[in-house]
Amino acid sequence: MALGLSLPSSHPLYSCPFHPSSSFSNRKAFSLPSLISSFHGIRIHGGAAKALGPPFFRGSGGSFLIRASKREEELKELRGRTTDVLNEEVIDLKGELFMLRLQRSARNEFKSSEFRRMRKRIARMLTIKREREIEEGINKRLSRKLDKKWKRSIVVRPPPSLRKKQEEDQNAAETKKSA
Repeated sequence: MALGLSLPSSHPLYSCPFHPSSSFSNRKAFSLPSLISSFHGIRIHGGAAKALGPPFFRGSGGSFLIRASKREEELKELRGRTTDVLNEEVIDLKGELFMLRLQRSARNEFKSSEFRRMRKRIARMLTIKREREIEEGINKRLSRKLDKKWKRSIVVRPPPSLRKKQEEDQNAAETKKSA
């Protein structure tokens, strides 16, 4: 065994049926300890946790359908917008993501679920944008070229949340001056 530790070959837990020196007559080959957890005495099977599936499949079956319908409504709303509006919103959401990263690095309070929500929303918008390019007959190579051109043309501006905060600060400063 490892680290110079060894058990006698006649030990019932470690007897090997294939080893000639082990006496394997009426004992089980590998009698492992019982797989009963200390939590309420529930027997744990290998695939039991995987069989339940993702959390939205557990419990009531209707929760998955609700999420899917919300996503469909959002997609209908996004498809109704023009490409320019989608581009502007992508820029705003990327700015919001940057602000979230700054909050995380400064160890301020923030909702960690916002990262995933924003990234997925950006991905949906970019997917719709690419679908429109495909409809127009723009191939992948030209699409990437246009994306590079679009990214270079972006004028850096503060995200909406920061603009809102700046406006509130200005309003507060104006009210202090007038009072």
